[in-house]
Amino acid sequence: MSNELGVVQARLGTVGELASVVTAMRGIAAARTRDALERLPGIRACADQISAAIADAMTLALPLPSELPTPARTSDTQILIVIGTEQGFVGAYNHRVMQAARRPSADAVEYFIVGDRAQLVAEEFDYRASWSAEMAAHVDAVPELAGRIVGALYGRLQDGGVSRVALVHGAPQPVEGASIATTSLLPFDFGRFEAVHRRLPPIVALPVRELLERLAEEYVYTQICEAIVLSFAAESEARMRTMMAARRNIDETALQLTMEYRRLRQEQITAEIVELSGVDTRTETLGA
Repeated sequence: MSNELGVVQARLGTVGELASVVTAMRGIAAARTRDALERLPGIRACADQISAAIADAMTLALPLPSELPTPARTSDTQILIVIGTEQGFVGAYNHRVMQAARRPSADAVEYFIVGDRAQLVAEEFDYRASWSAEMAAHVDAVPELAGRIVGALYGRLQDGGVSRVALVHGAPQPVEGASIATTSLLPFDFGRFEAVHRRLPPIVALPVRELLERLAEEYVYTQICEAIVLSFAAESEARMRTMMAARRNIDETALQLTMEYRRLRQEQITAEIVELSGVDTRTETLGA
């Protein structure tokens, strides 16, 4: 009896320690989600400034927006930049991202996979990554990671044979689980920007076509930064939800162990009382 009681007591201690760890992980995930979401307005403000610059530059362009420079369509190969997670404890989040990245077998697809755990899940889906990188460990590392992705992407585009480029990434949702978004990067759609008509045209130091190409690259960079930040927030949110579910299971386990401990303790006390009562009875009998 005492051995069983000791085992249950030890398990209660372990469960209590685990609850502390889970609570700490949930708090860290919540803080990272909040930190990531606070960076979004700055990134979007930067994108708005680039959009305004593109709109201004389009007033100087001789060709129509639909004729502005975009990567030449030389094949049906598509590059998918898939942003997953670096660490675990995110439930089925990576599987959902990879499911969204699935394409018909007839399409030639090259995968750029971001995130160590995402790469492991990509192997389950039989996605062969032509390029991979670690996911940003914190939001301050987002610009550096985005720069690496842009460098790898444009290096691949110079080799030719690519017709489309898209991003697949998560986005946090306050009520339900993270949503999975697919964002087209290239061919670059200049038609989304409405040309601004000014009384005096802007003064530029570059050929208009080159200026538009550079601005398009900067806009793609901001899109990738935004996707990474959203993915970072979605990952942290998924981890927070996983920790909340784990804490509920831990509380249920702790309650069951507490009830078991009380039952065993009561049985032990009862057995001790019965034993002591038997001793008193024998003593009285011997005294008589």
